[in-house]
Amino acid sequence: MNLKTINKLCCPFDHADLALEVISRDLTENVIEGILTCSRCSRFFPIIRGIPIMSPDEYREFSLEKPILESWNKELKDIRYIK
Repeated sequence: MNLKTINKLCCPFDHADLALEVISRDLTENVIEGILTCSRCSRFFPIIRGIPIMSPDEYREFSLEKPILESWNKELKDIRYIK
């Protein structure tokens, strides 16, 4: 996902700004893996294969996200994302 696109995103729940933690990028500096975090409600949205997962909570499969977040544990600053 292109950084210019990411900078235009906001939290779908409260429209606050999102902070980006990059896990990996491709050769053209697009974000391949990362986490977007809402500064207001503390929700997180993983970026997987360049696509941000920004579904409403009731439609998210947190159990499917957990192994990915655990594999990123070294790159993440803390483990607040792992439930």
